[in-house]
Amino acid sequence: MRIVCIGGGPAGLYFGILMKMLDPTHVISVVERNRPYDTFGFGVVFSDATMDNMRRWDPVTSDTIEQAFNHWDDIEVLIKGRRMRTTGHGFVGIGRKRLLNILQARAEELGVELIFEREVNSDLEFPDADLIVACDGVNSKIRAKYTEAFEPDMLMRPNRYIWLGTNRPFDAFTFDFRKTEHGWFQAHIYKFEEGAATFIVETTEEAYLAHGLDKMEQGDSIAFCENVFAEILEGHHLVSNARHLRGSAWLSFPGLICGKWTAFNGNSHVVLMGDAAHTAHFAIGSGTKLALEDAIELTNQFKIHGATKDSIPAVLKAYEELRRVDVARIQNAARNAMEWFEVVGSRYADTLEPEQFMYSLLTRSQRISHENLRLRDKTWLEGYERWFAERNGVPATNDRVTPPMLTPFHIRGLSLHNRIIVSPMAMYSAEEGVPNDFHLVHFGSRALGGAGLLFTEMTCVSPEARITPGCCGLWNDAQAAAYKRIVDFVHRNSQAKIGIQLGHAGRKGSTRVAWEGMDEPLPDHNWPLVSASSVPYLPDGQVPEPMSRAEMDEVRDQFVAAAKRAAAAGFDILELHCAHGYLLSSFLSPLTNRRTDEYGGSIENRARYPLEVFRAVRAVWPEAKPMSVRLSCHDWAEGGNTPEDALAFAKLFKAAGADLIDCSSGQVWADDHPIYGRLYQTPFADKIRNEVGIATIAVGAISEADHANSIIAAGRADLCAIARPHLADPAWTLHEAAKIGVKQIAWPKQYVSGKSQYEANLERATAGGKA
Repeated sequence: MRIVCIGGGPAGLYFGILMKMLDPTHVISVVERNRPYDTFGFGVVFSDATMDNMRRWDPVTSDTIEQAFNHWDDIEVLIKGRRMRTTGHGFVGIGRKRLLNILQARAEELGVELIFEREVNSDLEFPDADLIVACDGVNSKIRAKYTEAFEPDMLMRPNRYIWLGTNRPFDAFTFDFRKTEHGWFQAHIYKFEEGAATFIVETTEEAYLAHGLDKMEQGDSIAFCENVFAEILEGHHLVSNARHLRGSAWLSFPGLICGKWTAFNGNSHVVLMGDAAHTAHFAIGSGTKLALEDAIELTNQFKIHGATKDSIPAVLKAYEELRRVDVARIQNAARNAMEWFEVVGSRYADTLEPEQFMYSLLTRSQRISHENLRLRDKTWLEGYERWFAERNGVPATNDRVTPPMLTPFHIRGLSLHNRIIVSPMAMYSAEEGVPNDFHLVHFGSRALGGAGLLFTEMTCVSPEARITPGCCGLWNDAQAAAYKRIVDFVHRNSQAKIGIQLGHAGRKGSTRVAWEGMDEPLPDHNWPLVSASSVPYLPDGQVPEPMSRAEMDEVRDQFVAAAKRAAAAGFDILELHCAHGYLLSSFLSPLTNRRTDEYGGSIENRARYPLEVFRAVRAVWPEAKPMSVRLSCHDWAEGGNTPEDALAFAKLFKAAGADLIDCSSGQVWADDHPIYGRLYQTPFADKIRNEVGIATIAVGAISEADHANSIIAAGRADLCAIARPHLADPAWTLHEAAKIGVKQIAWPKQYVSGKSQYEANLERATAGGKA
């Protein structure tokens, strides 16, 4: 084949090398705009997995690269006068120029043609090419020419950064955070060769402008950074090699993903690779890793399908399908890390103590979890667990340190013995709204299972407030008595506390129970629906009537009456359901609130009625008992609420007396498109907790003790609500504690005889024996 790689970075060079190794008869050219030894930036970071992959494909190149590597295990963090260090993180770095020189030499040795100082403006300059690899960077001219084919989605991120270097020696990957009169600056520092380190300085757009950095030349910008980071530089200077940049040399990071990575120009197949196809923020250092792994996978597909012209379409199809998955995974982690640095000042640096700040930094991408930190640096993690436990009233003992999820939590007069919640889950099993023996067993078994708090399913404040005929209610004394029986059982037989979630289905009411058709209208005996506006949940669903003022008063009073019954029944906490498209949620979302009166329009107007209900309930709910509010923190639909809107609502509810925000999302609009993933809703709890200053509950795709410990230890939430795992395992908390080796957690006295056997079975299974 005739192959042309446009762009002489790691992607194009390595692909040329691998394809020449696969079949030396290929005619391969790598075309680069710069001179042979020109490059910009300083060092790049590799992962061990990428190196293992490179060893399998080209041991010669990988051996040469490894000889030039600088390896380090430690991460050091400087903030608020503290210097903290942890080990076991295993980074390798190499100078970008050195890496390119190694790849250039290997390519020439194998017979790849290297063409320098040629600016390529079009793929059509190579009419004889069978395959054109566009690896010409994030500002790819080839991608720009075929925008409709490649469907690029690029978003410039809000922070500013400048890529510098220093000759000051560093023996750890170092993060230095400094606060100026206009905001926080952070430095990402790592050694890439003897006597040289990359030194990236990052800050917010606001701080960048306030300091006048936009008006400075490079020299002045560098002098500014030397002054901010004078302590860690210890008299050493910062330098730039970005001679091609005008002005201050500060950049904004372009977040890029393409809808498609391949095209046909009528003569040649064109494929994107590296930064031309996707970017990953430097916060996790994966840009070069992705570029090299693109090259490996494209070569691998030629090896599988055949390295011929006829195989190109099948190869490109398989390449894109496979790489898209891995790139999405890396980009998701990079996005988490990037967003952490974008808000680090206001959200974390100003609010968290240095110990917790460091934990948050280490787990910012959500790829490194609590137990993973234990594997990396057990001493550091156990020291942090001890610090966290003592901060939360757990005295130090010779036993294993209490992990974060099992530390107590106090709010108003409520004390929880741990931070795990059985999330509200609809059982659709009530009779005329009355909880029955099923509910007693359901809640009772989960209370015995070790959770610190369990919530009822959404309990409806009137017959017309129900989602289905099987929903629980609290509009009469019989229902209150049935609930009191459950509350008394929980209090009498467990350490758990129990809360009630009050709600009104609104436009999502009068539907079948879940197993007969989720959200489908009842075939008969429907009741009238009310909502903020006449917007049905399903296109063919029952249309609700917009609430009148009289109806708003009536429903508010129904919430108040239910709250009084809940207090009399002995519930420990009350949650107001303002999420998932139900009645109060329908007022909050612009998708469902189309009103033109004082209850529609602005955020303050849309929140007006839910706040009226909240204040009325708070007035009758016992002062010593807390109240939480469940919010849909993202509608996941165009024109709907975003996390910024949820932040505004949380502030309003906090001002009205809320103690906790339960951070869920979605289910407001039937055609929503959530972006699922592990802990995918936790960022909402993190944002509200640390920007509003209110305790939060994280919920959604939390399924292991490792998840809960990571969330709570990092200060992303104060409590973790576990839903489906509690359906599968009522004793989830006890079992998860045993899985991570915590033996001091108390089991119900009736079940203690099973505790040691369960723990022994886990130990045998871990050791490779048969449990």
